[in-house]
Amino acid sequence: MSTAPTGSVHGPVPPLGVHVVDGGVQVAVLASHATGVDLCLVDPAPAPGSSPDVRWTERRIPLVEHSYGVWHGFVPGVTEGQRYGFRTHGPWDPRAGQRHNPAKLLVDPYARGIVGDLGHGPETYGHVTTRGDDGSVSGDPYGPADDRDSLEHVPHSVVVAPRQGHPPVRRPGVARRATVIYEAHVRGLTQNLETVPEHLRGTYAGLAHPETIRHLTDLGVTTLELLPVHAFTTEPHLVDKGLTNYWGYNTLGFFAPHPGYATRQAQDAGPGAVLDEVRGMVHLLHEAGIEVILDVVYNHTCEGGVPGQHLSWRGLDSSVYYLHEHGAPGALVDVTGCGNSLDFRHPRVVQMTLDSLRYWAQEVGVDGFRFDLAVTLGRDSTGFTANHPFLVALQTDPVLNGLKLVAEPWDVGMGGWQTGHFPAPMAEWNDRFRNATRSFWLSDPAQAAHGRPGHGIRDLATRLAGSADLFGHSDPPLVRGPVASINYVTAHDGFTMADLVAYEHKHNLANGENGRDGSNDNRSWNHGIEGPVPFDSVGMEIAPLRRRSVRNLMGMLLLSAGTPMITAGDEMGRTQRGNNNAYCQDNDLSYVRWDLSPWRKDLLDTTRYLLALRREHPALHVDEFFLGRPQEHDAPSQPDLAWYGAGGEPVTHDEWHDPAVRIVQMLRRGRITGKEDAHDPHVLLVVNGTLDGAEVTLAGQGNSSRDWALVWDSAWENPSELGAHVAVDEPDPEDVTAGETVALEPLSMQVYVAHCSEGPTAPTQV
Repeated sequence: MSTAPTGSVHGPVPPLGVHVVDGGVQVAVLASHATGVDLCLVDPAPAPGSSPDVRWTERRIPLVEHSYGVWHGFVPGVTEGQRYGFRTHGPWDPRAGQRHNPAKLLVDPYARGIVGDLGHGPETYGHVTTRGDDGSVSGDPYGPADDRDSLEHVPHSVVVAPRQGHPPVRRPGVARRATVIYEAHVRGLTQNLETVPEHLRGTYAGLAHPETIRHLTDLGVTTLELLPVHAFTTEPHLVDKGLTNYWGYNTLGFFAPHPGYATRQAQDAGPGAVLDEVRGMVHLLHEAGIEVILDVVYNHTCEGGVPGQHLSWRGLDSSVYYLHEHGAPGALVDVTGCGNSLDFRHPRVVQMTLDSLRYWAQEVGVDGFRFDLAVTLGRDSTGFTANHPFLVALQTDPVLNGLKLVAEPWDVGMGGWQTGHFPAPMAEWNDRFRNATRSFWLSDPAQAAHGRPGHGIRDLATRLAGSADLFGHSDPPLVRGPVASINYVTAHDGFTMADLVAYEHKHNLANGENGRDGSNDNRSWNHGIEGPVPFDSVGMEIAPLRRRSVRNLMGMLLLSAGTPMITAGDEMGRTQRGNNNAYCQDNDLSYVRWDLSPWRKDLLDTTRYLLALRREHPALHVDEFFLGRPQEHDAPSQPDLAWYGAGGEPVTHDEWHDPAVRIVQMLRRGRITGKEDAHDPHVLLVVNGTLDGAEVTLAGQGNSSRDWALVWDSAWENPSELGAHVAVDEPDPEDVTAGETVALEPLSMQVYVAHCSEGPTAPTQV
């Protein structure tokens, strides 16, 4: 048993974690309420005569230096690859947030490597528990401490030295206006990609394989956003059901890459090799011009609620790390829905998060981060504030403020919906874009088919134009621009795009919760039949309608102002068979399918074409909000945006507010300087949100003889219907003059590009 500290209590505080230095390691760990901390060096048990239940031995080294709550010291002879953990001594008073239990080996919150599986027996809990007949573990979390040792039942931290010999980080530096995000899972993207060697599929190395990169670059993706790659565990309730945590939003270590995504060769070589594989993946993606953003989960940890496991933070300094009731450190506040929330009111939590972010940016070379449930990270004692010290640090830190930072702008606590309220340079997931797109193209038509009203064009138009209502209220005004809006129709949680048009109800029984999990607000439309269509006349009628609806969703996503995010596999019609919460489905239900039926190949071609259209025409990827009037740097009398109705006249005030009006034309002017610029033409988007075909008089300026070239119609199964010889930047179909009438199929959209540079008339304000 360690005794009270004997070293200085006012000495300099070394960097937290275990760091390789000359002759050994420098060790530092935060445990401000402990009376003693042991560094435990873990080694394999000697084989001869050892019990099969005893795999590990340990040497306990008391840390005697103690400075401002940090226990530290130099330990000679320790090198890379050494397994270790910590044990704390001190009061066991759960109601006061004091959970020191030296029987439990704790993971270093700053560990650069983590290995080993997590058991789920009573040994992994700090309080006394028993295992029931169903395998579940229960006990009184405020009861006595459990004295069973956890060494054989928990993962171990591993010493990892700074990497040497890697090329310097050279980021692609994709402009924000040109950014196209592709949200993917490390395993799910390549697990079924047969052109990748089998031993690389589902790994970090598989992501960087030339075949994977070829798909991303051919598609037009600039930025790969990876679901969590921090080391994580599976929750006990999933283990009891024979399931695993697939998504990874259950972090055990914020500095260690998840070893399960590395190749077997790297896993066998140890955490240093796993880190090298991650760094190599980032380097190869950078060489291909692709940025890497990590989805990071700093809002909670894998230790769960008060009755949860005793793995790291809980045993080191629970009342510092976890958000708790005022005056009741043992009562956790859960604003994440995951049992606990990290307390960003405390400087040490902010420090840990910033240290982790800098590590991944500098050591690994990633280009940015998407912050899961980011509102939790901006909560002080009164609630969310955009001036939170953590958010201020992101704006001012020289390592972080130049990266691409994305907030999921909500959590489940009071005042948790904060879309549009994060500070620059952060972008935000735009749930209003998702909802408006799904409603206009799916749930509204489903209602209309039964004679019930839906929504008009106003909200859809606002989302097409970049959501200035949400992201334009900055200081100075409009400084964030439409690039602050991460536009998405689907993400990892929820229906896939193909399932949005095939299911009106979630089908989540495989998750083991009797269908209780997953959102019920899906705004989807099955077009008349739930699930796969039969091979009969009814199915032959419904299938094309579903395919067109997918193209409408994809067109809306890729042609709107803002930063589009595609969910991996949506471009190829991936289905989860109606499961809208596949977080525990580490199987083919979640993996991307690469066997392309004709309609999936058509959808892939369409997505590639739309991204090329977006890339080639600056009017489709603006970085400033439209003003509806001439902009200062452009030619006079040429508004940058105008809205027209089906008759070619400006939309009236009444039409903006009429739910029955579901046809609109959006005229975006290209960036010009008073003379014709053939490389930056005007673009006209024509939307028909009715269940009937429509005759639309194309908009234009006064008596001009503007010629419009039709470059895409969502009624087309494949963009080759435009003509196989037509390039995106050189459209050559039959031109249409402004004022002429064109036909649109029911529930469809068309895109026209102008051949001359006159601007639109002044718009009616949305």
